[in-house]
Amino acid sequence: MTKPEHTLRFLGGTETVTGSKYLIETGGKRILVDCGLFQGYKSLRERNREPFPVPPDTIDVVLLTHAHLDHSGYVPTLVRDGFRGNIIATTGTAELCSILLPDSAHLLEEEATHAARKGYSKHTPPKPLYTVQDVEQALSQFRTAEFDEVLEVTPGVKATFLPAGHILGASQLHIEVAGTSLHFTGDMGRQHDPLMKPPRAFEGADILITESTYGNRSHPNIDPEKELGPALKPTLDRGGVVVIPAFAVGRTQGLMLHIWRLMDRGEIPRVPIYVNSPMAASATRMYHKHQDEHTIPADEFEAVYDVAHMVGTVEESKKLNERHGPMIIIAASGMMTGGRVLHHLVAFGDDPNNLILISGYQAGGTRGALLAGGATSLRIHGRDVPIRAQVIQLESMSGHADADELVQWMHTAPRAPKMTYVTHGEMDAADRMRFRIASELKWNVRAPEHGETIDLSNPQ
Repeated sequence: MTKPEHTLRFLGGTETVTGSKYLIETGGKRILVDCGLFQGYKSLRERNREPFPVPPDTIDVVLLTHAHLDHSGYVPTLVRDGFRGNIIATTGTAELCSILLPDSAHLLEEEATHAARKGYSKHTPPKPLYTVQDVEQALSQFRTAEFDEVLEVTPGVKATFLPAGHILGASQLHIEVAGTSLHFTGDMGRQHDPLMKPPRAFEGADILITESTYGNRSHPNIDPEKELGPALKPTLDRGGVVVIPAFAVGRTQGLMLHIWRLMDRGEIPRVPIYVNSPMAASATRMYHKHQDEHTIPADEFEAVYDVAHMVGTVEESKKLNERHGPMIIIAASGMMTGGRVLHHLVAFGDDPNNLILISGYQAGGTRGALLAGGATSLRIHGRDVPIRAQVIQLESMSGHADADELVQWMHTAPRAPKMTYVTHGEMDAADRMRFRIASELKWNVRAPEHGETIDLSNPQ
């Protein structure tokens, strides 16, 4: 059988909500859309160690929808293994990657060192997936694009970054390939997000590749502060410690905003707030710099930033574990896969007076998913840590569009795509979104398999 001339290959983000990678091949050129880490279940994480499906030095350009690691975190590995092309993203995405990727490398190196010292790795010696040096090389290959700027990324292939909401710099990607238009949602933000502006309406495409993180769910129609205040107040009133695992980008800034408003109105006690993430502090400064992308007035943003103490050094972080409540600690990582929050879980998770507040989506196989599912202990740094603190998972603070919002966004298209591919969701979520698109919109739709290749001239 003759190989199709123009293809799209799904190398990640299928049957899972992590590892997004989509390879376009056309006219002898290779364009990679997103380059994310697999996270969660061990079987998925092990894919990060496998050789890339095509030699990295044969890829011409990488396009990133946004900076979250499940979309950008594999870039240093691709560069380490030979990719030398440009990595193109919006200014906001490039700036966030300049803090997210070094932090990721640092955590990987730290985990490898800790595993070697404690002897709990199956590898001898344990090696990080990539290093800070790999990240430095990767960052040197970044090039920035403006929203709505039409770029010819390789001869005959044009790409346009369109606002997606979600986080700073997040984009939908519209790509023209050999007379066929492809539209990647990336991670789609919400229509009424308290922090970010809404995503751009869908103007149509021949092929739509949509996320489905919440494809089987609808977010509750409640004010986040009406959920957050009652969750925080009992613990703070009794002098407890609230530990909030939170993504450094987007979620931390939203939490700071809501907590400040609750304190300002007197709905929760004024207690010390510690943001224990140098990355979150840097991201907050970037949000302040790019005020055109979010909805917080400048004067309120200043107040939000001033209300929290930004913890910088490791020594400061360790001292937090010796303090008593009431206090609030916001620390990465949001799914409890690594970072400073693990040390706070060890220090405060065993006390029933304390609260662990889960603030976002938890991919299957992560500590966060286990805790949300009722686990009473977590494996941290090679040992089982008992969890007796109260655990609450917030339902109203997601930065992802839910199933209803995704379908409503699709309704804005002037015509149906020839084919819609549902990606970036756990299997149940992706299948439910597939069903809704088929039944409500009457579009051709399916959820592709990992590694599948489709013919852009005849998508099926």
